[in-house]
Amino acid sequence: MKDLSEFNSWHSNWRNLRVGVIGLGVSGFSVADTLAELGANQLVVAESALAEQLDILDVLGVPYLVGPQAKPEDPDKIPSELVDLKPDVLITSPGVRPDSPLIRWAQQQGIPVWVDIDLAWRLRDKTESVAEWLCITGTNGKTTTTQLVEAMLHHGGLKAMACGNIGTPILDAMRDPEGLDAVVVELSSFQLHYLGQISPHSSAVLNVADDHLDWHGGFQKYAATKGKVYQNVRHACVYNVADKMTELLVEQADVQEGARAIGFTLGAPGRSMIGYVEDLLVDRAFLEDRSMAIPIAELSDIAQIGVLSPHLLANVAAATALARAMDVSPLAIKAALLDFKLDNHRIQLVAEANQVSWYDDSKATNPHAAAASLASFDSVVWILGGLLKGVDITPLLERNASKLRAVVVIGLERQPILDALAAAAPGVRVLNVEQPQNSLVMRDAVALAAKAARPGDTVLLAPAAASMDQFKDYADRGNQFASQVRAWIESQQSEVEN
Repeated sequence: MKDLSEFNSWHSNWRNLRVGVIGLGVSGFSVADTLAELGANQLVVAESALAEQLDILDVLGVPYLVGPQAKPEDPDKIPSELVDLKPDVLITSPGVRPDSPLIRWAQQQGIPVWVDIDLAWRLRDKTESVAEWLCITGTNGKTTTTQLVEAMLHHGGLKAMACGNIGTPILDAMRDPEGLDAVVVELSSFQLHYLGQISPHSSAVLNVADDHLDWHGGFQKYAATKGKVYQNVRHACVYNVADKMTELLVEQADVQEGARAIGFTLGAPGRSMIGYVEDLLVDRAFLEDRSMAIPIAELSDIAQIGVLSPHLLANVAAATALARAMDVSPLAIKAALLDFKLDNHRIQLVAEANQVSWYDDSKATNPHAAAASLASFDSVVWILGGLLKGVDITPLLERNASKLRAVVVIGLERQPILDALAAAAPGVRVLNVEQPQNSLVMRDAVALAAKAARPGDTVLLAPAAASMDQFKDYADRGNQFASQVRAWIESQQSEVEN
């Protein structure tokens, strides 16, 4: 096999490398585009692709194999075009399961498997300005924390870009023509599973809870995968004081000499921590005398972002730790908080009518995220359900049964939820939406929730499950919820007027 250590720079001779690119999602296309610029010998293999993507690959002269033939049933039926390429490495889209035939074939042949993050690490010296890497993972809160860090770095005068799992492919950041001071890299557990060796400036694991257990094969493997983000960190390993697993992952990591463990907490911080004292966010980590504390911002500054949930406060503290690790000043961090806006579908107020509040947290695609939403409210009509990804929601129901006015169950995997409700919350009213078509699911869910809600209640869409059984994605699910809420309120107002 070819020695891949020689391909460690943008300026390496990539024309000598044969690459199989698996998948043409956002990251897969960025890999193919980048390899074309580098002149590598590649073949793209994808089950499906957009017509405009294929048009661009044609212009670039990149060969591809798209369609059913690109999805072999077993490793003995690998497309002959890929076999004939004799790839030195496969670069896979992160969502491809490790037990898929293409990945198993590569392993049998001794072919290394990368993701786009591996390639990006090797290409980070394209310009004279070599960006520092700040890496963020966790079961929940990754995107918001990544965006917060990017905003804090910008206010601190640094040229930074959020990328990775957040939407902008990391290879697009690496190819910025002027270079960057820092990249803030959101990493999913899928990306981390395949990831090889990198050495970030600083990294954070926000939390670790049950998610994607069917993909990883259990919680311990999932947690260990998250912990890879701490390997070879040079400056700060940011962990969650309230989540002992994140601290354990730091302890188990092989970091560079001089790297520090920095905790974030919702309570008063100890030494080498970021946390809260009364109504202040304070730093006891990045100052000479750690018996003291530097005030960063007030709770009122953070409140302009959204509901002051424990989840939001934790994300702000974690982001502050990463920004302070990059020497961003307290004043710059406070300015960033005052300007920051959450993305849609994250505990987002949709409407208030008849003393009932309607909140869209469609981004809560697992029980841990849903728990953060539920913690923000006292009396809830909860819209729940979707693809559970092998996770048991019984503990979530047991902890929150007392605050539930009713539960409206959606999704095609309803029976496990109905069984869990009967076992863990037998006194809670259950309303079952049996409509399979996505055009009608939210109409019926909103109507049932409206009938169950009482003045002072919150109707909360926090499904604790993925959305692709009945919706395009979590954004589609949230948009349909908001649309149906507004339609229902308008219909009620019309009835009153008539």
